[in-house]
Amino acid sequence: MPRARLPVPGAAVPRVGGLLTSAIGRIALRILRWRVEGAFPDVPRAVLIVAPHTSNWDFPIGVAAKLALRLRVIFLGKHTLFTFPLGILMRRLGGMPVDRSGSFDMVNSIVVEFQRRDRLFLVVAPEGTRKHVERWRTGFYHIAHRAGVPIVPIAFNWRDRAIQIQPPFDTTGDADGDIAQLQQRYAGIPGRFGQRQGT
Repeated sequence: MPRARLPVPGAAVPRVGGLLTSAIGRIALRILRWRVEGAFPDVPRAVLIVAPHTSNWDFPIGVAAKLALRLRVIFLGKHTLFTFPLGILMRRLGGMPVDRSGSFDMVNSIVVEFQRRDRLFLVVAPEGTRKHVERWRTGFYHIAHRAGVPIVPIAFNWRDRAIQIQPPFDTTGDADGDIAQLQQRYAGIPGRFGQRQGT
C-alpha cells in the first residue's frame, strides 16, 4: 500500500506532541490501512463532529489520526470509561468524563471552556452512541453556536478506509435546519456497520 500523505494543519490549529508520537500515529494508520483526506480550517477553535459512529474501532482509528496530525483535542466520554486505570489514558488523550444521569450542564461548561481558551478543538460524535438513532443529539450544535466557533464535519468512511475532513460549517441559529444540512454531508458515507447508522 503506498504511503498516504497527511494534511498539514495550519499555524492556528491547536497542536501537541512531537515527531515520536506523530510517527506512532502514522504507523498505526498504515497498519490499520486508513488514510486522512481533506484539510482542517486554519482556525484556533472549532467543534469537530465525527460520524457515522457504528463501531468501537472508530476510537483507536481516531486516536491514530490525532497522534499522526499532532492535534490537541478534547473529547467527551461516558464517565464510566474514566475509572482507573483506563481513565489515566483517556485523560492523557484529551478525554473529559460526562455523567449523563446527573444535572451537569455540559453545554454551558464547554462554552465556558471555549471562552477561556485561546485554542480548543472539541471532538463530538453527534449520534451519541454506536447504536441506530433517529435523531442526532444537539449539544454539539448549541456549543458551537453559543461559543461562536465553526463546526468541522469529519466522516469515517469505512468503505474507502478514509477519515474525510469536510469544509467548515457556520451555524445560523436555526438548529433543525443547520443539523439537517450537516447530516446531508454524510449521505452515502458508510460506517462499519450500516444497520447501526442513524438518519
